[in-house]
Amino acid sequence: MRVWPGKPYPLGATWDGEGVNFSIFSESAESIELCLFNSADDPTEAQRITMRDRTDLIWHAYLPDVRPRQAYGYRVYGPYEPHNGHRFNHNKLLIDPYAKAVTGTVQWSDAIFGYKVGEDDLSFDERDSAPGMPRCVVIDPSFTWGEDRAPATPWNRTIIYELHVKGLTELHPGVPEDLRGTYLGLASDAVIDHLLGLGITAVELMPVHQFIDDRHLVERGLSNYWGYNSIGYFAPDMRYATSRRGGQVDEFKSMVKTLHRAGLEVILDVVYNHTGEGGEMGPTLSFRGIDNVAYYRLQPDDRRRYMDFTGTGNSLNMLDPRTMQLIMDSLRYWVLEMHVDGFRFDLAPVLARELYEVNRLATFFDIIQQDPVLSQVKLIAEPWDVGPGGYQIGNFPIGWAEWNGKYRDCLRRFWRGEPGQVPELASRLSGSSDLYASSGRRTYASINFVTCHDGFTLHDLVSYEHKHNEANGEENKDGADENYSRNWGAEGKTDSVRIKRMRQRMKRNFLATLIFSQGVPMLLAGDEMGRTQRGNNNAYCQDNGISWVRWDLRSEDRELLAFTRRLIELFKENPVLRRRSFFTGREIPGEMAKDLTWVRPDGTEMTEEDWGAEDNHVLGMLVHGEATDEVDERGRPIAGQTLLLLLNAGTRSRHFLLPKAEGLGLWRILVDTAHPDGHPVRHDGVNLSPHSLMLLRHGED
Repeated sequence: MRVWPGKPYPLGATWDGEGVNFSIFSESAESIELCLFNSADDPTEAQRITMRDRTDLIWHAYLPDVRPRQAYGYRVYGPYEPHNGHRFNHNKLLIDPYAKAVTGTVQWSDAIFGYKVGEDDLSFDERDSAPGMPRCVVIDPSFTWGEDRAPATPWNRTIIYELHVKGLTELHPGVPEDLRGTYLGLASDAVIDHLLGLGITAVELMPVHQFIDDRHLVERGLSNYWGYNSIGYFAPDMRYATSRRGGQVDEFKSMVKTLHRAGLEVILDVVYNHTGEGGEMGPTLSFRGIDNVAYYRLQPDDRRRYMDFTGTGNSLNMLDPRTMQLIMDSLRYWVLEMHVDGFRFDLAPVLARELYEVNRLATFFDIIQQDPVLSQVKLIAEPWDVGPGGYQIGNFPIGWAEWNGKYRDCLRRFWRGEPGQVPELASRLSGSSDLYASSGRRTYASINFVTCHDGFTLHDLVSYEHKHNEANGEENKDGADENYSRNWGAEGKTDSVRIKRMRQRMKRNFLATLIFSQGVPMLLAGDEMGRTQRGNNNAYCQDNGISWVRWDLRSEDRELLAFTRRLIELFKENPVLRRRSFFTGREIPGEMAKDLTWVRPDGTEMTEEDWGAEDNHVLGMLVHGEATDEVDERGRPIAGQTLLLLLNAGTRSRHFLLPKAEGLGLWRILVDTAHPDGHPVRHDGVNLSPHSLMLLRHGED
């Protein structure tokens, strides 16, 4: 086979229509071999090619006789000196960090490890790992995007739906059987119809970067279902494709194009904080064997050990410019080549740790802020990690939104009846200005959620007071112990009509509070239909009916779905529910009313004494119709209607006198979670049932 020098850029395997350029970074390697395979399924190497050219620490070669679908991997030679941070082992086949597609799964054996399993990691294993390793695949990047355009939904109009590609589609009867569990299944008419019927504007996909299943899970007959174990930051995971030898790239692009045509944005949950290689006792799959010192944060006083801010054994080395480049190149690739619309960054504070502490003005954020591509997409941080000082909610810079964990916890505590929650609840309902205003951000910095993939589903939140994770095989020790949940009279499944009715009401309370709060609402897939994980609050390894969304709905599930649709319709109809800026609490110019008034059951404004009452479980939120700050394309104000949100988490009914509002018309009930089928009737006062929420609108019909 002919071998030409090639070029150092772009990194990875690049088909140019005539041949393929291979390029890989390693600062400390002594030599690198490119291994070619006859097919992705054949473990026999067809040829090894020594990469003789090296430019600026990048090894490269051009093969004019190689074509797309070629399977390949690398062997990297260098010192095996764990105490100095080096873990080169040329006996191990390695995945290209810039591979655009990967096929095959890790077939676990002791040969996958760079050291001799059973001995310490200073030992050196000489067995060949190639028979058990996935292969990289050269792709043809051409794709007919046509007139594909990003929906570019404004933040304040965004409604996010967090989903798992397989979990949402595996059981859907409207998805063709051969497409269930795949990217193409997610883009099927049946799924899109559900999303559009619900009113969703953006899907947030749980990790779809190529990831690995941990050995200990595989040996227990489980898998890393959630996918927070990345090994390929450019490759869409083959698990969710019908064609797994490079075809997964086209199928992912087809999914994005179809979702865009339906007006749906695509946000990826990305895991740049760690890789699937784990700590020093982990396998040698890619980064560890290519340049361990460059890619991983090592202990400064013992470079044999890894710094771990993630709880997985390793953390990527954000101090190394090549690692930073890898992440930025990956992000730009997914935007420019795969057309995604944004990212949710798992354990985002890890990316900001320049030494030990989290630095909110870290290089990572500076680079993104000045990047002409990445600064224009939706950026969402999970604002905590497991390291010291890792809880960084509210501390991310302008341009970033955050999962608001304080919102989640406050709503859970309030609705289960804990005392003293009303003051914080007011802040959470109005956009959490206490967290985001001081940094110059706006209401949409807050991604509001009650449930997400990590924890109870909404149904389980009102059905279980304790986690039930026995199926995970970890003696129920995994997962959070404190969920701020309440079972309302029985743990789990029950035949009690009273308890089941109360649980349905509580689900309506949570959903209505979420949709009617200022900020960006995020729904967990299936919550709108009563999905349960049977009390499992850490179903990361459950690729089965525990995690999959069920579509054979009971009558109460269909009622909840219809209720959720109505909530989102109201969100879209009423601009005062989706403000871009925070309320001021001052009078609106030209009006005799404030933009926001907190009211008590007698219809008057809350007092300091009311705010300090620990036993108060009732709150009224009056938003004036002129408080809208939305404008049309020509800058003209969009009119709103005055709304009153009433919440009662107490155990007794409260009569609520409706405040006087300017203008003609009376109050009309739009939502009553205690009587979801009741007719909206005009009132001067309402009876607010215990454990219920009500939304009213003022004006003429």
